[in-house]
Amino acid sequence: MILRLLSSFAAYLRPTQRLGTCPQFQPMGVQLRVPPSTAFLWWAKPSGPPTDSAELGRPYSTQVGMAATLILEPAGRSCWDEPVRIAVRGLAPEQPVTLRASLRDEKGALFRAHARYRADARGELDLERAPALGGSFVGCEPMGLLWALKPEEAWGRLVKRDVRTPFPVELEVLDGHDPEPGRLLCQARHERDFLQPGVQREPVRAGRVRAALFLPPGKGPFPGIIDLFGSGGGLCEYRASLLARHGFAVLALAYFRFEDLPEHLNDIHLEYFEEAVDFMLHHPKWLTSVIPALWEAKAGRSPEVWSLRPAWSTR
Repeated sequence: MILRLLSSFAAYLRPTQRLGTCPQFQPMGVQLRVPPSTAFLWWAKPSGPPTDSAELGRPYSTQVGMAATLILEPAGRSCWDEPVRIAVRGLAPEQPVTLRASLRDEKGALFRAHARYRADARGELDLERAPALGGSFVGCEPMGLLWALKPEEAWGRLVKRDVRTPFPVELEVLDGHDPEPGRLLCQARHERDFLQPGVQREPVRAGRVRAALFLPPGKGPFPGIIDLFGSGGGLCEYRASLLARHGFAVLALAYFRFEDLPEHLNDIHLEYFEEAVDFMLHHPKWLTSVIPALWEAKAGRSPEVWSLRPAWSTR
C-alpha cells in the first residue's frame, strides 16, 4: 500500500535541499507542489494528538499534549460543610491517576490525603461516581479527599482557630499510582470558609461569661444553641460559625483556660453556665424556650449520636 501511495504522488514530489523545508512533513524531507489527497495526509502527518475537527471527536489512545483539567464546583471558594464536586477532564482512557489534597493550619502544621483512581473510557473522572481504589480511603467517597485529611506529624488535630479566615486546600492530579506517582498533570486551589456572608460574629464579655455569639442573617428570633467544646479549654468557634449558617443563634462558650477564666477544669463553678443561659434568654434574637447544649463527643463515639444533649429548661 505504501508503494502505491508513493507512486501515485511521485509527480508532485521533488527532493528538498535540506530537511525541514516544509515543517508539516519534516520527517519525510519532501515538499508538496499541490495539496495531496486526504488519505495521504493521514498517512504522512507526524504523530501526536488529533488536530483537525474530524478527528477531535474520535478517541486518541495516548492523549499526547492534551492538558488535563481539574474541575471544582463550586469553584474557588465554598463553606467548610458544603459539598464540593471534584472531577478531572482530558485524561487518557482508563488512565491511572492519584489525587492528592493538602492544607496547612494556622500554626503551619501540614495535613494530607490521597486516593488512587482510574479514568473512564472517555478519559474523565468524577468522584461522585468513581470509587477510590486505595490510599487514604476506598470506595465512592466524593468528599473523601477533604474528610480524610491527616496530620503529617503524630497526634496532630485539625482545628480552626480564626473563623474569619478560610482554610486554603491544594488539590493535585498526578499520573499513575503509588508508591511513585508520576508527573503533575494539573492542580487547583480551593478555599474553605467558616464564616459565611451575612453571619454576624459578636464577642461576648458579659459579667463572667466569655464567649462568641454567631447570628444568622435576618431579623430573627432564631432557635438557639450553647456550644461547649471539649475538655481542652480555650474558645473554639468553628462549629458555632457553621451552625449559624443553617439558621441557629449559637453561643460558643469558653469555660476554662481562656482570658480570666479558671486555668483548670476542676475549678469551674456551675453557676457560670447558668449565667451564660441567662445571657442568651435576654438576647432579642433568641427564640427557643428550652436551651440545647452542644457538647464535644467523647473519644470513640459518634458526634452525631452523642453530642446533642438536652440542657436546662427555661420555663
